[in-house]
Amino acid sequence: MVPFPFKKLIFWFQKHQRDLPWRTSRTPYSTWISEIMLQQTQVQQAQPYYLRFINRFPDIQSLAKAPIQQVLKTWEGMGYYSRAGNLHRTARLIVKRFGGKIPSEFEALLKLPGIGRSTAGAILSLAYDKPFPVLDGNIRRVLIRFFYINQDPAKTDTIKKLWTISKGIIPPSKAGLFNEALMELGALICRPNNPDCASCPLKKDCLGFRLGRPAFLPIKRPKKPVPHFDVTAAVIRKNKKILITQRPEKGLLGGLWEFPGGKKELRESLEQCLKREIREELNIEIKVGECFIQVRHAYTHFRITLHCFFCRKLKGRINPIGVKDYRWVTPDEMDQFPFPRADQKVIEYLKNQIPIF
Repeated sequence: MVPFPFKKLIFWFQKHQRDLPWRTSRTPYSTWISEIMLQQTQVQQAQPYYLRFINRFPDIQSLAKAPIQQVLKTWEGMGYYSRAGNLHRTARLIVKRFGGKIPSEFEALLKLPGIGRSTAGAILSLAYDKPFPVLDGNIRRVLIRFFYINQDPAKTDTIKKLWTISKGIIPPSKAGLFNEALMELGALICRPNNPDCASCPLKKDCLGFRLGRPAFLPIKRPKKPVPHFDVTAAVIRKNKKILITQRPEKGLLGGLWEFPGGKKELRESLEQCLKREIREELNIEIKVGECFIQVRHAYTHFRITLHCFFCRKLKGRINPIGVKDYRWVTPDEMDQFPFPRADQKVIEYLKNQIPIF
């Protein structure tokens, strides 16, 4: 295996590292929160959310004591809400089992919700300076190019090989500094597209650069078509209040609030879909009025168009059989509840224009 130029990497990092909020106070708690956020969110986008989250929950005790709805509301807008749920559950477990101290043992961390091998390695190396590797997207790309691993990066054998390499090059001391430097190199220099090899401190040692093929790695898998779904939502008003419902805790957007409705089925009109969904979720019959807004939103693996209709309740007593809970609220009161991004655009519209049915 090609020797890894540890000193070159560290020298470059100490000179070029970004000023990031979680680096100003590198504690086990700040490391854990930032690593969970950065699993699915880019650094630039994550920074304001991190500051807001830490300001609201400055330590693990405050996070553990908070109601889950408060945690979800603070997380609102960042997506992948299961991360917030896992943070909340883990905080309570750490307070209960470990006296509020984040474990410094690998196996103990792996037993906590939302913490996998790479996140555990990040906490142990960055916060406790223990020699554990990290294999996030940036580090994986650097290693694949540096050691010229011309294999499908998603295959089990490739992932095992990368873990073996990362474990082999981790230094016995300053492991956190090393991992953070690798992550920074992947973010700033060894980028997914158009890597800046001319500025890379490792270029003379990098097999990918020496072979003239760094930009071709990692091997790119053929992109699958992104499915699109039409989704309906009902804005049902009673006096000056509007009906909102809470999604079940498990599943996509678990625990968030929304305008009731659901996905259109094949050969079903939008109006038929909305009537069916309201019947299945709330056991009431509605009259569907005009479609007043359409919101397009992209998730990681699919896209939706949310069709929102003004509706009127015809008959039946609300029975939340397909939702966790429901509320009648004014548009201004909706600020107290965590909503998905698509529904937030509907709320913005409603605040500016409340129709008369």
